[in-house]
Amino acid sequence: MITPLLDVHTHTVASGHAYSTIQEMAQRASEIGLEILGITEHATNLPGAPLDIYFKNLHVVPRQMCGVRLLMGVELNILDTRGTLDYGEDILKNLDLRIAGIHSLCWQGGTKDENTQGMISAIRNPWVQIISHPGDGTADLHFEPIVLAAKETHTLLELNNSSLNPVRHKVTAHDNFCEILRLCRRYEVPIILGSDAHISFSIADYRFCTPLLEETDFPEQLIVNDKPAEFLHYVGIEH
Repeated sequence: MITPLLDVHTHTVASGHAYSTIQEMAQRASEIGLEILGITEHATNLPGAPLDIYFKNLHVVPRQMCGVRLLMGVELNILDTRGTLDYGEDILKNLDLRIAGIHSLCWQGGTKDENTQGMISAIRNPWVQIISHPGDGTADLHFEPIVLAAKETHTLLELNNSSLNPVRHKVTAHDNFCEILRLCRRYEVPIILGSDAHISFSIADYRFCTPLLEETDFPEQLIVNDKPAEFLHYVGIEH
Protein backbone atom coordinates (compact mmCIF):
# COMPACT_ATOMS: atom_id res chain seq x y z
CA MET A 1 0.00 0.00 0.00
CA ILE A 2 1.15 3.53 -0.74
CA THR A 3 2.15 6.05 1.90
CA PRO A 4 -0.33 8.88 1.29
CA LEU A 5 1.00 12.40 0.95
CA LEU A 6 -2.29 14.03 0.01
CA ASP A 7 -6.01 13.87 0.64
CA VAL A 8 -8.10 16.42 -1.22
CA HIS A 9 -11.68 15.40 -0.46
CA THR A 10 -12.55 16.53 3.07
CA HIS A 11 -15.17 18.63 4.82
CA THR A 12 -15.23 20.96 7.84
CA VAL A 13 -17.99 22.31 10.06
CA ALA A 14 -18.85 24.69 7.21
CA SER A 15 -20.55 21.81 5.36
CA GLY A 16 -23.15 21.56 8.11
CA HIS A 17 -22.73 17.85 8.85
CA ALA A 18 -19.00 17.65 9.56
CA TYR A 19 -17.26 18.16 12.86
CA SER A 20 -13.80 19.79 12.63
CA THR A 21 -12.51 23.26 11.80
CA ILE A 22 -9.99 24.17 9.10
CA GLN A 23 -7.26 24.52 11.72
CA GLU A 24 -8.06 21.14 13.25
CA MET A 25 -7.99 19.52 9.82
CA ALA A 26 -4.64 21.12 8.95
CA GLN A 27 -3.13 20.10 12.28
CA ARG A 28 -4.19 16.49 11.79
CA ALA A 29 -2.86 16.48 8.21
CA SER A 30 0.48 17.73 9.51
CA GLU A 31 0.59 15.08 12.24
CA ILE A 32 0.16 12.24 9.74
CA GLY A 33 2.69 13.62 7.26
CA LEU A 34 0.54 14.95 4.44
CA GLU A 35 1.95 17.56 2.08
CA ILE A 36 -1.41 18.60 0.57
CA LEU A 37 -4.86 18.81 2.13
CA GLY A 38 -7.92 19.68 0.11
CA ILE A 39 -10.95 21.12 1.88
CA THR A 40 -13.94 20.85 -0.41
CA GLU A 41 -17.16 21.95 1.24
CA HIS A 42 -20.49 20.87 -0.19
CA ALA A 43 -22.13 23.19 -2.70
CA THR A 44 -25.40 24.98 -2.23
CA ASN A 45 -27.93 22.35 -3.31
CA LEU A 46 -26.99 19.92 -0.55
CA PRO A 47 -28.84 20.68 2.72
CA GLY A 48 -26.64 22.45 5.27
CA ALA A 49 -24.09 23.67 2.72
CA PRO A 50 -22.46 27.07 3.22
CA LEU A 51 -23.78 30.18 1.53
CA ASP A 52 -22.23 31.40 -1.70
CA ILE A 53 -20.36 34.11 0.18
CA TYR A 54 -18.34 31.41 1.96
CA PHE A 55 -16.74 30.41 -1.34
CA LYS A 56 -16.31 34.02 -2.46
CA ASN A 57 -14.38 34.83 0.72
CA LEU A 58 -11.89 31.93 0.69
CA HIS A 59 -9.08 34.33 -0.21
CA VAL A 60 -8.78 35.06 3.53
CA VAL A 61 -7.66 31.48 4.30
CA PRO A 62 -3.86 30.94 4.29
CA ARG A 63 -2.82 28.33 1.77
CA GLN A 64 -0.03 27.08 4.05
CA MET A 65 -1.02 25.95 7.53
CA CYS A 66 0.89 23.74 9.98
CA GLY A 67 3.39 23.02 7.21
CA VAL A 68 0.68 21.66 4.91
CA ARG A 69 -0.41 23.13 1.58
CA LEU A 70 -4.16 23.81 1.63
CA LEU A 71 -6.32 23.62 -1.47
CA MET A 72 -9.60 25.37 -0.72
CA GLY A 73 -12.40 24.23 -2.98
CA VAL A 74 -15.86 22.79 -3.41
CA GLU A 75 -17.61 19.48 -3.92
CA LEU A 76 -20.17 20.42 -6.54
CA ASN A 77 -23.39 18.51 -7.08
CA ILE A 78 -24.11 17.00 -10.47
CA LEU A 79 -27.79 17.84 -10.45
CA ASP A 80 -29.28 16.13 -13.49
CA THR A 81 -28.71 14.13 -16.66
CA ARG A 82 -27.47 17.25 -18.44
CA GLY A 83 -24.54 17.51 -16.03
CA THR A 84 -25.76 20.77 -14.49
CA LEU A 85 -23.61 21.98 -11.56
CA ASP A 86 -24.45 24.29 -8.64
CA TYR A 87 -22.04 27.08 -9.55
CA GLY A 88 -20.65 28.80 -12.59
CA GLU A 89 -17.49 30.69 -13.37
CA ASP A 90 -18.18 33.60 -11.00
CA ILE A 91 -17.54 31.35 -8.00
CA LEU A 92 -15.45 28.54 -9.47
CA LYS A 93 -12.72 30.81 -10.83
CA ASN A 94 -11.70 31.81 -7.30
CA LEU A 95 -11.28 28.26 -5.97
CA ASP A 96 -8.18 26.06 -5.90
CA LEU A 97 -9.98 22.78 -6.46
CA ARG A 98 -13.31 21.68 -7.91
CA ILE A 99 -14.74 18.22 -7.29
CA ALA A 100 -18.14 17.12 -8.63
CA GLY A 101 -20.32 14.21 -7.60
CA ILE A 102 -23.82 12.82 -7.54
CA HIS A 103 -25.66 13.04 -4.20
CA SER A 104 -29.06 11.46 -3.66
CA LEU A 105 -30.51 14.51 -1.89
CA CYS A 106 -30.21 16.70 -4.99
CA TRP A 107 -29.99 14.36 -7.99
CA GLN A 108 -32.65 14.11 -10.69
CA GLY A 109 -31.74 11.00 -12.65
CA GLY A 110 -33.06 9.14 -15.64
CA THR A 111 -32.14 6.01 -17.53
CA LYS A 112 -28.71 4.43 -17.26
CA ASP A 113 -27.74 6.00 -20.59
CA GLU A 114 -29.04 9.42 -19.52
CA ASN A 115 -27.27 9.24 -16.15
CA THR A 116 -24.02 8.32 -17.85
CA GLN A 117 -24.32 11.23 -20.25
CA GLY A 118 -24.90 13.58 -17.32
CA MET A 119 -21.73 12.45 -15.61
CA ILE A 120 -19.73 12.65 -18.83
CA SER A 121 -20.99 16.21 -19.33
CA ALA A 122 -19.71 17.07 -15.85
CA ILE A 123 -16.37 15.39 -16.59
CA ARG A 124 -16.03 17.50 -19.73
CA ASN A 125 -16.82 20.71 -17.85
CA PRO A 126 -13.45 22.51 -17.90
CA TRP A 127 -13.80 23.54 -14.24
CA VAL A 128 -14.15 19.97 -12.92
CA GLN A 129 -10.90 18.26 -11.87
CA ILE A 130 -12.14 15.26 -9.85
CA ILE A 131 -15.31 13.15 -9.85
CA SER A 132 -16.20 12.08 -6.32
CA HIS A 133 -17.50 8.56 -5.56
CA PRO A 134 -18.62 7.66 -9.12
CA GLY A 135 -19.23 4.06 -8.07
CA ASP A 136 -21.30 4.57 -4.94
CA GLY A 137 -24.50 3.45 -6.65
CA THR A 138 -26.55 6.63 -6.29
CA ALA A 139 -26.98 6.64 -10.06
CA ASP A 140 -26.97 3.65 -12.40
CA LEU A 141 -24.05 4.24 -14.78
CA HIS A 142 -22.06 2.75 -17.65
CA PHE A 143 -18.49 2.96 -16.38
CA GLU A 144 -16.42 2.36 -19.52
CA PRO A 145 -17.43 5.61 -21.29
CA ILE A 146 -16.92 7.47 -18.00
CA VAL A 147 -13.39 6.14 -17.65
CA LEU A 148 -12.61 7.01 -21.27
CA ALA A 149 -13.98 10.54 -20.83
CA ALA A 150 -11.88 10.96 -17.68
CA LYS A 151 -8.77 9.89 -19.59
CA GLU A 152 -9.55 12.33 -22.42
CA THR A 153 -10.02 15.30 -20.09
CA HIS A 154 -7.42 14.57 -17.37
CA THR A 155 -10.21 14.30 -14.80
CA LEU A 156 -9.45 12.06 -11.84
CA LEU A 157 -11.96 9.45 -10.76
CA GLU A 158 -12.08 8.93 -7.01
CA LEU A 159 -12.07 5.69 -5.05
CA ASN A 160 -14.06 6.92 -2.07
CA ASN A 161 -13.32 5.38 1.31
CA SER A 162 -16.53 6.60 2.94
CA SER A 163 -18.73 5.03 0.25
CA LEU A 164 -17.13 1.65 1.00
CA ASN A 165 -17.69 1.87 4.75
CA PRO A 166 -20.27 -0.82 5.64
CA VAL A 167 -22.13 1.64 7.85
CA ARG A 168 -23.13 3.56 4.70
CA HIS A 169 -25.00 0.53 3.25
CA LYS A 170 -23.88 1.29 -0.30
CA VAL A 171 -24.65 -2.23 -1.48
CA THR A 172 -23.32 -1.90 -5.05
CA ALA A 173 -20.26 0.21 -4.21
CA HIS A 174 -17.79 -2.68 -3.94
CA ASP A 175 -18.61 -4.17 -7.34
CA ASN A 176 -18.94 -0.78 -9.04
CA PHE A 177 -15.61 0.49 -7.78
CA CYS A 178 -13.90 -2.79 -8.71
CA GLU A 179 -15.25 -2.40 -12.24
CA ILE A 180 -13.96 1.19 -12.38
CA LEU A 181 -10.54 0.10 -11.13
CA ARG A 182 -10.28 -2.68 -13.71
CA LEU A 183 -11.23 -0.27 -16.48
CA CYS A 184 -8.74 2.33 -15.26
CA ARG A 185 -6.04 -0.33 -15.18
CA ARG A 186 -6.95 -1.47 -18.71
CA TYR A 187 -6.90 2.04 -20.16
CA GLU A 188 -4.05 3.32 -17.93
CA VAL A 189 -6.15 6.03 -16.30
CA PRO A 190 -4.89 7.39 -12.97
CA ILE A 191 -7.17 7.47 -9.94
CA ILE A 192 -7.24 9.30 -6.62
CA LEU A 193 -8.18 7.91 -3.22
CA GLY A 194 -10.50 10.16 -1.23
CA SER A 195 -11.25 9.84 2.44
CA ASP A 196 -14.34 12.09 2.25
CA ALA A 197 -13.40 12.92 5.85
CA HIS A 198 -16.07 14.70 7.88
CA ILE A 199 -13.88 14.82 10.99
CA SER A 200 -10.14 15.36 11.28
CA PHE A 201 -9.40 11.81 12.46
CA SER A 202 -10.62 10.42 9.13
CA ILE A 203 -8.16 12.36 6.96
CA ALA A 204 -6.21 10.03 4.64
CA ASP A 205 -8.06 7.02 6.05
CA TYR A 206 -8.21 4.66 3.10
CA ARG A 207 -8.79 1.41 5.00
CA PHE A 208 -11.80 0.39 2.91
CA CYS A 209 -10.07 1.27 -0.37
CA THR A 210 -7.05 -0.98 0.19
CA PRO A 211 -8.82 -4.36 -0.23
CA LEU A 212 -10.24 -3.26 -3.59
CA LEU A 213 -6.83 -2.16 -4.84
CA GLU A 214 -5.49 -5.57 -3.88
CA GLU A 215 -8.47 -7.44 -5.32
CA THR A 216 -8.08 -5.76 -8.71
CA ASP A 217 -4.27 -5.84 -8.65
CA PHE A 218 -4.36 -2.11 -9.28
CA PRO A 219 -0.94 -0.68 -10.18
CA GLU A 220 0.64 1.74 -7.70
CA GLN A 221 1.88 3.98 -10.49
CA LEU A 222 -1.73 4.89 -11.36
CA ILE A 223 -2.54 6.12 -7.83
CA VAL A 224 -1.70 9.81 -7.33
CA ASN A 225 -1.97 10.06 -3.53
CA ASP A 226 1.77 9.51 -2.99
CA LYS A 227 2.76 11.78 -5.90
CA PRO A 228 1.93 15.40 -5.03
CA ALA A 229 3.73 17.01 -7.97
CA GLU A 230 2.19 14.56 -10.43
CA PHE A 231 -1.28 15.18 -8.96
CA LEU A 232 -0.95 18.95 -9.23
CA HIS A 233 0.27 18.74 -12.80
CA TYR A 234 -2.45 16.31 -13.85
CA VAL A 235 -5.32 18.49 -12.63
CA GLY A 236 -3.72 21.75 -13.76
CA ILE A 237 -2.80 23.33 -10.42
CA GLU A 238 0.38 25.39 -10.19
CA HIS A 239 3.11 23.85 -8.03
